[in-house]
Amino acid sequence: MATGSVKIDVHHITRVEGHGNIVVDVKNGQLKQCDLEIPETPRFFEAMLRGRPYMESSHITSRICGICAIGHATASLRATEKALGVEPSAQTVLLRKLNFHGEMLDSHILHAYMLVAPDLLGAPSVVPLAKAAPDVVLRALRMKKLAGDLCAAICGRHTHPIAMTVGGFTHFPSKADLEALRQRLIEARADVDATVELFQKLKIPAFERDTEYIALSKPDEYCFIDGVIKSTDGGSWPVEQYRQVTNETCVKHSSAKRTRHQRESYMVGALARVNVNFDLLHPKAKSAAGALGLKPKCVNPYMNTVAQVIEIAHCVEDSIQLCDVLLSRGVTWEEPVAPARLSGEGVGACDVPRGTLFHNYVIQDGLVSGANCIIPTGQNLNNIEADMRALVPAILDRRPEEITLSLEMLVRAYDPCISCSTHMLDVKFV
Repeated sequence: MATGSVKIDVHHITRVEGHGNIVVDVKNGQLKQCDLEIPETPRFFEAMLRGRPYMESSHITSRICGICAIGHATASLRATEKALGVEPSAQTVLLRKLNFHGEMLDSHILHAYMLVAPDLLGAPSVVPLAKAAPDVVLRALRMKKLAGDLCAAICGRHTHPIAMTVGGFTHFPSKADLEALRQRLIEARADVDATVELFQKLKIPAFERDTEYIALSKPDEYCFIDGVIKSTDGGSWPVEQYRQVTNETCVKHSSAKRTRHQRESYMVGALARVNVNFDLLHPKAKSAAGALGLKPKCVNPYMNTVAQVIEIAHCVEDSIQLCDVLLSRGVTWEEPVAPARLSGEGVGACDVPRGTLFHNYVIQDGLVSGANCIIPTGQNLNNIEADMRALVPAILDRRPEEITLSLEMLVRAYDPCISCSTHMLDVKFV
């Protein structure tokens, strides 16, 4: 049992992307410190873009993240296209949606099965889990293989896509490619059902804290690309007003900025999307939500992984429908749409696996003169700390190692991509 004084210092939280530390100090029952430290060095991608031709932007910024490379590339392309007056064709829009589903599936499966499931199954990592439950791990690998193959068919490869360009694509899937993907997606329904059944059996920690949830939204689809910014606290904003929503600030213990909107913090990601856009989920995804006990407004951050499982069901079904549409239309070779101008400013927004991502470019005579990227994990950091501050007093009766595990599981539930979030450097000259 923990005493009235507890000190927790976790350096490099495991099973998350990047380096984050948890520092908690409780003295005589009073919470003196509760920080999620981000010590990573910023990587200055915005500065790398300055002076570069606009055609290079999506290829450079896809390197921000190896997990959300397609998300960064897509947001980058939309920012460039808006700046230069490019309106993608209907075929390009369909292919981008299908491509995006591949990344969403790949990331969610990785997180749910390999980063979170070991905690819920009492395993230290996925390695011993592979020995104890090989069918579960093989299922995850099979689903990830399908997601990667989907991306490869549309944009050449998942990590750092090569066939996406301003105004279109430089490569197109054949009819045989789409037919094969469609069949594999239909067969994957059994794996989706098994995933839902697995998470029905797992005990998600019971913890609730009401907060604001923010996601992109459209009236007619469960969207991941474009739309408006929408909040569960009410209100919607065009993506061009993203700064009014994010309100970035710096804190001393983090090289990643923090954000706040209508409250002291807000959450983005799968749980936020389900809370904001639940009615637009595919019926099979809604069925999965019912089976997993998630209905909006859900305020348990540990349920973010459950929301990812719901989105897995949605993305598989929507991918099948997109394949049907593309097959009925026929995919034809198209030259990328040419820019209407070579100077302008544009904001692109996508809801990537970890939440709402913004890219904002200023382009002058074909060269990027200014850029701003706001990353989902950076938007979640304030909310994670607020959750930690609420959780610690509620579990002080537990042993220190149990408190530590609960905090690590809380951070992991957000599926943070910490390297992506590092965004500032405070230089002091003495």
